[in-house]
Amino acid sequence: MMLHLWNLVLRVWVVQAWVVGLLWAWKAIEAALGLPKVPDLLDAGWDAAPASGPALTVIVPALNEAENVGACLESLLKQEYTSLEILAVDDRSTDGTGAIMDSFAARYPDRLKVLHITDLPVGWLGKTHAMAVAARESTSEYLLFTDADILFGPDALRRSMAYAVASQADHLVTLPTLVLKRWDEAALLSFFQVCAMWASRPWKVADPKAKRDAVGVGAFNLIRRDVYEGVGGFEALRMEIIEDLGIARRVKRAGLRQRVAFGRGLVNVHWAPGALGVVGVLTKNIFSAFQFRIPLLLFACGWLLAFCVLPVVVIAPGLMLPAILTAVSVVSLYIGLGRHSGISAWNGLLAPIAALLLIYALLRSMVTTLRQGGVVWRGTFYPLAELKRHVAPMW
Repeated sequence: MMLHLWNLVLRVWVVQAWVVGLLWAWKAIEAALGLPKVPDLLDAGWDAAPASGPALTVIVPALNEAENVGACLESLLKQEYTSLEILAVDDRSTDGTGAIMDSFAARYPDRLKVLHITDLPVGWLGKTHAMAVAARESTSEYLLFTDADILFGPDALRRSMAYAVASQADHLVTLPTLVLKRWDEAALLSFFQVCAMWASRPWKVADPKAKRDAVGVGAFNLIRRDVYEGVGGFEALRMEIIEDLGIARRVKRAGLRQRVAFGRGLVNVHWAPGALGVVGVLTKNIFSAFQFRIPLLLFACGWLLAFCVLPVVVIAPGLMLPAILTAVSVVSLYIGLGRHSGISAWNGLLAPIAALLLIYALLRSMVTTLRQGGVVWRGTFYPLAELKRHVAPMW
């Protein structure tokens, strides 16, 4: 009886292993065909992008970012794109953030303006409120929402605006380049990028029929003003923690022109020191990506376990071939993304460990949020019931 049961379990496991391997192979083939279709703004065709064009306002909200905001503003002030104004928003900072912003504004009064926010209205997240206030203060045709810890290459806006105009983009994301200072950061974040292609395919973002394939990144969310206002702006996402993806989904659902582009070194971000630092960042906001729905998050954990951890546990000859198929497919995805991100494909060997760390981050985010009864975001506590009431639709 026990032998029969074990044989049955083994057959099921073999079938499951082949299903996983074939799905990874399908994803690898799809990415190999699709990724080359995503424009790369470093291509020679964009070298001659003009230095002027439609008026652009860059909005930089910051709360206690004294360590980073100066370098961010300096990189924006060095931009080769001249049709530019910068709105820096000091969102209730208690450190030197506001003073640093003011010092830059005094030196560049024609290009940089500072808004100081001292109070947060009821029913708003601090960041969405800061960006909504800044958007109302500007009149430019295009708005770029970014973060205070982003460093821009001098040609980032020149190339991005040229592509936005040429492609008639209503919303454009120039994908950021990860600044990696430790091997464990590279292992976890490169795995995160690979997994993201299951949720949203970059090569399908421009397809208006692919409604689920929307991309929004806090480091670089460029949007036409009329489109921003047409989808409700951040007023429609007042309590949305992952507001960058929220507005991207609204643009996509409206059937508007969404674009995404590579550009290694144009937009640079360092997430956090070390893998555990990345886990700490994810703890604060990753549960909100699942709309605070426990079954959905647990399904994601099960998927990671089945697709990224179990395939490497080879305990029978029948599992060897599907395990090899899975490993080759995963590494090929790392290679494809590495051409644009610069992250070594050798990190694919650490994918199972990265998957376990990501599962830990997901569960930690869920447990922490439920235990606290809400989320502490940028120094303010938001009750879970209120966040759920205002959560944006996933698709």
